[in-house]
Amino acid sequence: MKFTKMQGTGNDYIIIDGRKQKIPNLKKISISMCDRHYGIGSDGVLILLDSRTANYRMRIINPDGSEAEMCGNGIRCFAKYLYDNRLTAARQIEIETVAGIKKLQLNVKNRRVESVIVNMGKPILQRERIPMIGKPGMVINEALQLDDGTRFNITSVSMGNPHAVIFVEEIDKFPIEKYGPLVENHTLFPNRTNVEFVKVVSQKEVIQRTWERGTGETLSCGTGASAVTAACILNKLTNRKLQIHLRGGDLSTEWREKDDNIYLAGPAVEVFRGEWAH
Repeated sequence: MKFTKMQGTGNDYIIIDGRKQKIPNLKKISISMCDRHYGIGSDGVLILLDSRTANYRMRIINPDGSEAEMCGNGIRCFAKYLYDNRLTAARQIEIETVAGIKKLQLNVKNRRVESVIVNMGKPILQRERIPMIGKPGMVINEALQLDDGTRFNITSVSMGNPHAVIFVEEIDKFPIEKYGPLVENHTLFPNRTNVEFVKVVSQKEVIQRTWERGTGETLSCGTGASAVTAACILNKLTNRKLQIHLRGGDLSTEWREKDDNIYLAGPAVEVFRGEWAH
């Protein structure tokens, strides 16, 4: 089975053209391929499919075999794959995801995509739609007690997938591997949640670390960066345009007042191609 390995700010994905190849037991094969010791190594598998409502459809399978609704870094890689492999000649395309149809603008140089701007859509702020258990309304700087007794103030946002944003003073040495899974699997999140730990540097810059649902800590998270942007503004901590520093590189975001949509911009890179023989 042929595949392409790609990455966007260190968030790496395996792309498989599911239109031409049968993928037996998708959950099992995704777990095997994503394994960083015995497989290819990846933060997820992206399946390319035809769509009746957009240019193409993208399915996202996490390393634990669960299916994600949306991925901001993955969809940029997906767009580059389409253009660079001549599956589209358009520089503005639409991709169908579980979270809806996403519009993308491709920045091309020498017939190759260098970066992509994604319209991530309007942030979902109502608790019941994130989803999160509790009284209806927005979750802004709300106390959350963990099983070990630790308390964090969280702001919850959905970008088609759930995120809990936590602002911290110390980011580099923060024990994300301890607290990430405790928040991810908290009983208030029926579908689990992604978790962002964020340090505000200035009104224009923040540093983000992400614990991804079904994956663990990753070098970058595009939907997370979008959720962080919304959380920063809701808590009146930053401007509407942000430079977000992640362990895998930088992403640019903007929550535009004109249409209430969040826009995400960043690179996409092909790493290598291969054939899975298992």
